[in-house]
Amino acid sequence: MGDSDAVGAFTRRRRATFAAGRVASLQPMNGRSAAVCQSSATADTSTDIGSEKKREHSLERALFKSKNEKKKRRNDIGDRLSCHRTQESLLTSTSGYNNYRGILNWCVVMLVLSNARLFLENLLRYGVLVDPIQVVSLFLNDPYSWPAACLVIVSNVFIVVALYTERQLSKGSFSELVGFLVHCINMAIMLTFPAAVVLLVPSVTPVGGAFVLGIYTILFLKLYSYKDVNMWCRELSTAKAKKLARSLSCPSPQYFNRGDRKVCYPGNLTIRDMYYFVFAPTLCYELNFPRSPGIRMSFLLRRLFEMVRKHLMSWMIPIIQSSMKPLEVPNHLLWLMFFYWFFHSSMNFTAELLRFGDRQFYQDWCHFYKPLLRSGFSKIVSQSAVFFLSAFFHEYLVSVPLRMFRLWAFTGMMAQLPLAWFVGRFLRGNYGNAAVWMSIIIGQPFAVLMYVHDYYVLHYRQEAD
Repeated sequence: MGDSDAVGAFTRRRRATFAAGRVASLQPMNGRSAAVCQSSATADTSTDIGSEKKREHSLERALFKSKNEKKKRRNDIGDRLSCHRTQESLLTSTSGYNNYRGILNWCVVMLVLSNARLFLENLLRYGVLVDPIQVVSLFLNDPYSWPAACLVIVSNVFIVVALYTERQLSKGSFSELVGFLVHCINMAIMLTFPAAVVLLVPSVTPVGGAFVLGIYTILFLKLYSYKDVNMWCRELSTAKAKKLARSLSCPSPQYFNRGDRKVCYPGNLTIRDMYYFVFAPTLCYELNFPRSPGIRMSFLLRRLFEMVRKHLMSWMIPIIQSSMKPLEVPNHLLWLMFFYWFFHSSMNFTAELLRFGDRQFYQDWCHFYKPLLRSGFSKIVSQSAVFFLSAFFHEYLVSVPLRMFRLWAFTGMMAQLPLAWFVGRFLRGNYGNAAVWMSIIIGQPFAVLMYVHDYYVLHYRQEAD
């Protein structure tokens, strides 16, 4: 009743035609014998049968193909009309969904709306606590009463000394030993000189002292990297000169595809290159930093707006602290706002101005971890050295401006080493991440509380008595 019946009828008709033709062909023709005629008829019949079978197979294939196409069209229509398939829920960890930007935007909106009243109450109660115009006028009228700002200006001396030393080393005027000693003395003075000024000059406030010591700490780490990278370039130049009788310095400037100038040693030892590295948001020096194609004004304005907004939101901290008795909440909010303001907004703003291409600001802060590994130290020793350096600078940036030494920051940072070992060995995934957050939320406010207690006892206990 379908395509198969048509094929059967067509086959029966063709067989009947073949039989009639075969009988007729057995009659004598033109005087030839019946045997000859019969053999000729047999050959013609076999040829006709083969060709007909081919046509039958072709027809069957065409009919089968049309049936498959009809079935495929029916399946395609079903797929288009179907709205369900096997899949996981979006909030399930196995779904592969990771775009939570909408939830982050919701958190920001809720934070702003919930704290708008606190912001207005703080503004009405305390007013504008810092007047930028008044600050600038006071500095211009009496700059020597601002020792922290003067220390920032003096920091240029250490930058110039490091650049001069590297130039002399590149020309061979200084030996490697002399250059190493000059660098060591320069960096040692960088850490001790501002600390002595902060400790001995009473007009330096804790905020101003922490700011200037932070600047000198950043310069110390930058110049350490600057010294090492240029030393490696000299070693490569010497090895190349011995092998190929030529150095790695470029006799003529080379250019990248976008037109950026490619610098080779010692062509990098310039004032412009040095100060680009000083202002670049990185602590690891390179001769040729990755550069972005241009400055995006919309991106720049967004980062500037974020910087101003985070500064205004910091006004809410006194009200939040008065309304939330546990110290962990306001301290943690302030830490999160500072982290976002510094590591995202301000660094992206600076990087966009300088067309600095590498925006992963959190990964390459420490320069001497890999050199320690290359020197033959084990991984645990190198990690311990990194944590020790971080603990030293945390204590340096807190104890010196407060003019008291309690080692709370140092102990807190060194405690991160066994915590990292414990989390890496016994906790995985979300549990390890939760343990790290708990250490940040509880450990940091605890250290701040200890410093606040000791500072109050040291400076205000007699007045209270």
